Amino acid sequence: MIPQRHYCIPPLSRVDLDELLELVEDMRYFILHAPRQTGKTSTLLVLADKLNATGEYDCVYMNVEPAQTAREDVGRAMRAILTQMGNRARMMLGDTFVRSAQPGLLTACGPDSVLDEMLTLWSEASEKPLVLLIDEIDTLVGDSLISVLRQLRAGYDQRPRGFPQSIILCGVRDPRDYRIFSSSLGENVTWGSAFNIKAKSLRLGDFTEGEVRSLLGQHTAERGQEFAPGVIDRIWHFTQGQPWLVNALALQACFEDKAGRDRTRPIGLAAIDKAKETLILNRVTHLDQLTNQLGEERVRRVILPMIAGSDDARYTPRDLEYVRDLGLVAAAGPVRMANPIYAEVVPRDLTLTQQSVLESLISPTWYVRKDGSLDLPKLLEAFQGYFRENSDSWLERYGHREAGPHLVLQSYLHRVVNGGGRITREYALARGRSDLLIEWPRPGGTLHSNPSKHVVECKVVGDRSGPERVIGEGLRQTESYMDLCGAESGHLVVFDIRPGRTWKERIFRRGPEPGQAPITVWGM
Repeated sequence: MIPQRHYCIPPLSRVDLDELLELVEDMRYFILHAPRQTGKTSTLLVLADKLNATGEYDCVYMNVEPAQTAREDVGRAMRAILTQMGNRARMMLGDTFVRSAQPGLLTACGPDSVLDEMLTLWSEASEKPLVLLIDEIDTLVGDSLISVLRQLRAGYDQRPRGFPQSIILCGVRDPRDYRIFSSSLGENVTWGSAFNIKAKSLRLGDFTEGEVRSLLGQHTAERGQEFAPGVIDRIWHFTQGQPWLVNALALQACFEDKAGRDRTRPIGLAAIDKAKETLILNRVTHLDQLTNQLGEERVRRVILPMIAGSDDARYTPRDLEYVRDLGLVAAAGPVRMANPIYAEVVPRDLTLTQQSVLESLISPTWYVRKDGSLDLPKLLEAFQGYFRENSDSWLERYGHREAGPHLVLQSYLHRVVNGGGRITREYALARGRSDLLIEWPRPGGTLHSNPSKHVVECKVVGDRSGPERVIGEGLRQTESYMDLCGAESGHLVVFDIRPGRTWKERIFRRGPEPGQAPITVWGM
């Protein structure tokens, strides 16, 4: 981010600047963390400029990610780190001390003391107290990371004349429970034992709704292009302020899309919906990096029960902290996905193979009536047959007994999106259900002008609850969600996964009861 060239929210307005400055003044070493592409680096760079502008400190920002490829070769890692430190000191301060001293120190000192010695000599030579901002600290691996942390700890008592006055370590995770495997020791080392001088751990949050409006308002002010009523609300809803998503949606709608480049035309809701779908379908880097984490068992332990709305979660507090730090799950409050885009990306990614198989086998438009309306009962009736024939081959792939049926159904219904509709997914831990809102254009209408709305709610009959109880509770929940969404029909899909149940017992359809809400129950 370059403030002179890009629309931006002033980075230091997103942190408690007084707290940061006080920590530096008090000679503290501390952590700043946030999910990827949230604005950490921009914040550090602006903070470095501010500290240098005071005239009280010599502040250097550096990124240690180039040392990641050294893995646990501590010597290679230290060489890469000192090179980065020397380059940044020269560029930011005009200070060539590190570059000049580096060759001799690398020869004279072993890798386990060269960083300590360099920071000691540099601090002694500097006229002002040094402040060091170390970015991407959690990209270092094993012994290389342990060595950096322990060398920083070793010189801590010499600050500020013989060691940096303050050091900020920046990365994705809050490292208070971080465990680092040391090959040389053959055991895990906790971050605390390697770096017990940390004073505080600060998190950089997402944009607020007001900041989203301010950011998009900069585009209108500079280019004269308006956002139609409801568009900024839609962007906020989709992203919940995740900085990269906000920028990516706006970039796609206003610059990448040809129609959006016509500044005389306001950006409408359809443009934002199209931009969201484009980002997801193109598997852009940010979303691809995010979903790569789904292969980790500790991530799946949190995500899969959430998709099922299950209260049978077996993750540890450390698992949840890790997934929150990744940004997949909301940073606070109930255990739920961080935003609707992630909520859609996750099940799509988990069922990607199944979607490909379905799209290659079945025409995507047979569920559309002649007048163009959606025949959802026809689609769900066909799903009963599909689930009966194929469930055994799919359910075991997901590794969670209750999440499997939900994912198979979501994959099957995804054809609605391919056919021109929209699916909104609602799920969170311990809700006892997973809700889908399907929107479809009415005959002669559009998806953005009074579409038809249909709720599909999923419930699972397990070992601890009978089917009639589950159905009764599901009917009340479906009716409540229909009322909230203004849906005209509801479909309660009940999966009976109890051992020994025959398909004859499991497969059924119950039409809406007379005088009751228009909800059809589908047994699976």
